[in-house]
Amino acid sequence: MSADVARRIALAAQGFADPRPASPPTRRHLQRVLSRVRLLQLDSVNVAVRAHYMPVFSRLGAYAPALLDEAAWSHSARRPRLLVEYWAHEASLVPVEDWPLFHSGAKKRGWWHHHTATAEREPRLVEDILAVVKELGPLGAGAIEKALSGGAPRAKDHWGWNWSEVKQICEYLFGTGALTTGTRRGFERLYDLTERVLPPEVLSRRVTAEDGARELVAKAATALGVATETDLRDYYRLAPVRSHQAVRELVEAGVLEPVAVRGWTAPAYRHVEARTPRVVTGRALLCPFDPLIWERARTERIFDFHYRIEIYVPPEKRVHGYYVFPFLLDGRLVGRVDLKADRAGGVLRVQAAHAEPSADHGRVAVELAAELRHMADWLELENVQVTPRGDLAPALKAVVR
Repeated sequence: MSADVARRIALAAQGFADPRPASPPTRRHLQRVLSRVRLLQLDSVNVAVRAHYMPVFSRLGAYAPALLDEAAWSHSARRPRLLVEYWAHEASLVPVEDWPLFHSGAKKRGWWHHHTATAEREPRLVEDILAVVKELGPLGAGAIEKALSGGAPRAKDHWGWNWSEVKQICEYLFGTGALTTGTRRGFERLYDLTERVLPPEVLSRRVTAEDGARELVAKAATALGVATETDLRDYYRLAPVRSHQAVRELVEAGVLEPVAVRGWTAPAYRHVEARTPRVVTGRALLCPFDPLIWERARTERIFDFHYRIEIYVPPEKRVHGYYVFPFLLDGRLVGRVDLKADRAGGVLRVQAAHAEPSADHGRVAVELAAELRHMADWLELENVQVTPRGDLAPALKAVVR
């Protein structure tokens, strides 16, 4: 297939061939997005908007963030919890029913595994943390430490463990599945016993590593449409040996179809149910952790768009800015803007704006300005202001003004 066909397949798989709702998005619309992307990555950076909120906005437009909060961190008989936190791509919100797959042995062990030594050295502390959470949870790590100390202030040199060890063990228990996020306060994770968060039928399901890898690769293929084995493996950060085996088995089962994409150096696989729209229209701003673009080599291969996050680059060496959102217009990445939500000033600040070499600056500026205004309204910011940095900034500033 041509690279253009592969691009349209990838966009459709991620939900960008679906029109945005004409009315305020509902839980049903959110579920449609989740059925496409399969997970939402969490990240602590809040310079513009938390990473897990943005992919839903990119696909649905303005929606009530409480819709996602309720799906992730609350439960009732009428509206059961849809999502749970775990290490999927990175720290992510994943569908509740996928929980057993991440504990099947298909994935590489996460960074939390490095805290195993602390947990083994402090078995009594592990027991005490679980007991405190069972009695008082959901709690943050600081509240757990306070409960363990009886609320009394203490000097670290008078204890056999300190706050960092409590946090390490909480993260270790999160990684092993004994604890999960019951809810969040702001962005603070409040730990709770997993058995109080997930339904018994989910917790009781046992999945082998082979079956888990096969299911996760199939879900990744659904989310990506067409992908290399490396793309499929990266979506859930699977162990290579598991991924290779799963791809072979899914090809044999007729779920994946081997294809050659012109311009791609590696073999590719198309999910047999992937759609190929004739055209993809519409616009969207994409946060750095959107699943359409988070794998930078794939982004460059599909969109001919070189993209790197520059948060950790010294300011004087940044090319495009601190927290840069690529701009998707009619199925192509045509520009990028460095965004900051100035909540105190009520302003969405465009700190830099750049266009791709072949982009029509005038049209991109008009469409981008409209999407920035839409984003500002969603974030309850009154104005959009453009800093004159970047080759697209003059045209964008003129339209915004």
